[in-house]
Amino acid sequence: IEVVHPAIKAFMCGSLSGTCSTLLFQPLDLVKTRLQTLQTGVHSGRVGMVSVLLSVVRTERLLGLWKGVSPSFVRTIPGVGIYFSTYYSLKQHFLQDRCPGAAEAVLLGGGARTVAGVVMLPVTVVKTRFECGRYSYGSVIGALRSVCQTEGPAALFSGLMATLLRDVPFSGIYVMFYSQTKASLPKEISTSPAAPVANFSCGVLAGVLASLITQPADVVKTHVQVNPQLKTAEAIRYIYMVEYGLQGFFRGAVPRSLRRTMMAAMAWTVYEQMMAHIGLKS
Repeated sequence: IEVVHPAIKAFMCGSLSGTCSTLLFQPLDLVKTRLQTLQTGVHSGRVGMVSVLLSVVRTERLLGLWKGVSPSFVRTIPGVGIYFSTYYSLKQHFLQDRCPGAAEAVLLGGGARTVAGVVMLPVTVVKTRFECGRYSYGSVIGALRSVCQTEGPAALFSGLMATLLRDVPFSGIYVMFYSQTKASLPKEISTSPAAPVANFSCGVLAGVLASLITQPADVVKTHVQVNPQLKTAEAIRYIYMVEYGLQGFFRGAVPRSLRRTMMAAMAWTVYEQMMAHIGLKS
């Protein structure tokens, strides 16, 4: 039982931190998906984050901003749990208790994300469709069933390549920047009561850098999951040729980097505080 124990604890801490951050930042995710799936031609001129936000509130009321929160929960609660328990297990197995170097941090973050990403992909597909507003699904289970019946189970894994291309580098780069900036904090800060704030700030910095680097893969992933007939390479060509040239790959960058950064920073801070609270080294 002792072997299972810490990994299960890491799963619980991760799940709890995932719950807090999902509830807070879901509107940003919805706005990002809408921005990325806007039809060109219908909207002339630039459409920004704020105008999408207002139009959702106008047409779907304030709670419309939390559309897709149930698949988000179904995805992040086990997803963040799987991520942190995999991360914890890998770290214990390969590094015991020492701090990871830059390359090790990239591999740890990327490995944990690969496991969580593949397991949770069907829910991610459903979540993206919920948010884009083009599909009228009643519930998460109903959506999963409907996709299976109409498009076959393979559609639930659409965008696997794009998702891994986005999430594995994001997580690797994030963990690397985060562990390196945290390690460079002076000892008096990292042991003081202000430590969570300092950790959160390190998380924000790491999140912004990792978000911007992986933004193009996110746009591609959204396109592939909303139009399952598109292959990854076709989606890249389509975004570049038909839609918006290079800047098309950075659509939704503001809400995404805001949300990813805040969620990651919050998830890691809550996770580390809880792990410290139950006496485990995160």
